[in-house]
Amino acid sequence: MRLQWYTNMARRCSQTCRQYLLHLAHDNVDFRLPEIKALLALRDKAFNPAEDFVERSPFWRLRGVSEDDLRSIMARTVCAKSAFELWGHGETAQDLKKSLLEYPKESMAPFLKIKSTYKINVYTFNKTLVFQERIKKIDALDFLPFEGKVHLKDPDHIFCLLEDYGSDPNNIPEEPFHVYFGRWIADGQRELIRSHSVKKRHFIGNTSMDAGLSFIMANHAKVKAEDIVYDPFVGTGSLLVACSHFGAYVCGTDIDYNTIHGIGKASRKNQKWRGPDENIRANLRQYGTERQYVDVLVSDASKPVWRTGSLFDVIITDPPYGIRESTRRTGSHKGLTKPPEDFCGESHIPVSMAYHLSDIFTDLLHFAAHYLVMGGRIVYWLPIYRPEYSEDMVPQHPCLTLISNCEQVLSSHTSRRLVTMEKTKEPEESDTLAQQVESRFSPYQGLNSFREKYFSGITKRGSKEQSKEAANGVE
Repeated sequence: MRLQWYTNMARRCSQTCRQYLLHLAHDNVDFRLPEIKALLALRDKAFNPAEDFVERSPFWRLRGVSEDDLRSIMARTVCAKSAFELWGHGETAQDLKKSLLEYPKESMAPFLKIKSTYKINVYTFNKTLVFQERIKKIDALDFLPFEGKVHLKDPDHIFCLLEDYGSDPNNIPEEPFHVYFGRWIADGQRELIRSHSVKKRHFIGNTSMDAGLSFIMANHAKVKAEDIVYDPFVGTGSLLVACSHFGAYVCGTDIDYNTIHGIGKASRKNQKWRGPDENIRANLRQYGTERQYVDVLVSDASKPVWRTGSLFDVIITDPPYGIRESTRRTGSHKGLTKPPEDFCGESHIPVSMAYHLSDIFTDLLHFAAHYLVMGGRIVYWLPIYRPEYSEDMVPQHPCLTLISNCEQVLSSHTSRRLVTMEKTKEPEESDTLAQQVESRFSPYQGLNSFREKYFSGITKRGSKEQSKEAANGVE
């Protein structure tokens, strides 16, 4: 019995003491570390994965994780391309050879058996090698004890030589800065960006969120199967599509009647009016997740219609910024003594009122504090005028802890921050809570003029920057 215990412990130590290599995508760079940390948190990994992380590098060596952890990450991530068991690395070919010769032979042996098949790929970052150069680099690995046969189409095991030539396309060195060699474990979910592209989606709007960013938000929020996810500014439901892909039940609200009911003018090119089956439910049906759809309601986010209690595991949203879609809420003409001539009905006259950004985020965080389950996350976009930005502008709440704050640059003077917060405290039953929240928002009041600041430099920007914003669904 004791021998078996020692055997299991040795096997577990061997797995967790190994190094692994993540090949990261080189877009949305600021979102990569928080995404991987969130996915590891789903597995209750209590360690700091930021060790060995270099912010701009496409390669990240991970310690203290197992192969099962890596497979779990790669089953969800859109920020990582591939994962490898790292057998060796170094700054030069000689360093790599020395490192590989020091790697335990017993760890290599299961993948080098005589009856197995394999192939070796060569990947270079920031440099293109011709076929002959790639073959030469593979031949230089002949000191490795491969006993099986090469099979290029369907091998049992895949190995990869990865070379990093830096990130400056105008100054590419002759030799790489760093080289890695490892056994391929799994690929990430980059295919989701193409398969869920809004260009192919049944129902879209002017501000439909980019598919890649939608999945990143879902990962930052730690969305998992059977969670209840809510979007208070649901629009055409891009975020619900991403969350339902991971098995969550999804619902939302929006003040725009036409969008919720899928009627009115179409946003698609060469289409004047929306069709009879263009709605959020049809989008989920398109991707086979209709059973995850709860419902969407026409509702004003400033006036929640929900009963009290912890209702949602995740709140995930992209509030309107007043650029493409107006920021508005319902109100009343309090000073109106005589109703319009064509008005027939009750004395209350609903009207559309301005909804300042500071009020939007005050209400949003107040709502999250009351309706999130303990440990639940809220993920949302915060528009920023870059010349005036400071971390004090990020909204705070006594019941919510900031997890990450990532920037997506939109132009020379504007960006938006993807803010992730986690509920760590239940709201106090105090009449002063609202005042406490509002006082913490005082640095953010200046962003009520974000629309004016956004357009103040519009003529200075090139069409390329404007196209970039349009592609990312900026409001």
